Amino acid sequence: MEKLKKTFKVSSTYQLVIVFIVFGITGSLSLYISDYVLEILELENLIISIFMVLITYQILLIIIGTLFGEFKYFWAMEKKILSRFKIN
Repeated sequence: MEKLKKTFKVSSTYQLVIVFIVFGITGSLSLYISDYVLEILELENLIISIFMVLITYQILLIIIGTLFGEFKYFWAMEKKILSRFKIN
């Protein structure tokens, strides 16, 4: 358990559980929402689908993380992800 806490840079087991819950909800919900939006827009391109899932995931990660009281943690993660894409 300590190795997981160190890997995810959390201070408690409770925070680690919250992080896992947020990741689980966000992943599932981003696939569901992006599929729904693509169906409404009648788009079936693989590249557009992947891009839509990535965008939806990033937005939902902040929203759901905030609902679980971990805005600072997930905002720091978002900044790290965006910096890898050279978007600041």
